[in-house]
Amino acid sequence: MRDIDAIAALQDPVRRRLYEYVAAQGREVGRNEAAEAVGVARTLAAHHLDKLTEAGLLESGSRRLTGRSGPGAGRPAKVYTRARAERSVSLPARDYRTAAELLAEAAEEAGLDAGLCAAARRRGEALRGSAAPCADLAEAMEVLAARGYEPHLEGTGSDQVAEGPEGPDGPEGEGGAVASVVRMRNCPFHAVAERFPPLVCGMNLALLEGLLGADGPVRARMDARPGECCVVVEASKNNIH
Repeated sequence: MRDIDAIAALQDPVRRRLYEYVAAQGREVGRNEAAEAVGVARTLAAHHLDKLTEAGLLESGSRRLTGRSGPGAGRPAKVYTRARAERSVSLPARDYRTAAELLAEAAEEAGLDAGLCAAARRRGEALRGSAAPCADLAEAMEVLAARGYEPHLEGTGSDQVAEGPEGPDGPEGEGGAVASVVRMRNCPFHAVAERFPPLVCGMNLALLEGLLGADGPVRARMDARPGECCVVVEASKNNIH
């Protein structure tokens, strides 16, 4: 029931907007920044951020936001990040995670990696349907966002997510240069991938190849980084400007 209580904390629209903003940043967020981002007073933002922390949806800490240390650097400010714990509710109770882990264990022991990847690629193609392969990184980011991957352009912080600004040839990186790598803050298969990384990460890559279009202007490849999805998406070499 604790998961129900945690999710219920998002019923308040201001609280939900604050949570979504903090979660989208991929870094620590101070109260002033969060308040300004959602257009509420700092005291109200602080109240809701602390409620989200109490519910286990955010984690809090403190640090000096000035970047300085020593005398005159100011007092540490309270900062927030998304909690690492997963929350889910199923009524009546279901346990798909255990089933997924058992199937992954059996597939790994039987050496079914190639068959699993082939099935994942077919599923990705089926999800894409009759649509052409993604034409550029902006389109790929929209597809990834719809699947819960939380994509962001490498090197641009949180300023550009699926609906970020675009240049004439697709999303732009810092300084106006066309960015060529999209990373993802969330892996929808995280819990199982932690236990069976080669198997599940390979499945994930194959799924995205089918979903985005393996022979199109963008491609998915493996590039694991702590705290993020093991797959990145980039412009194909002949489409980098």
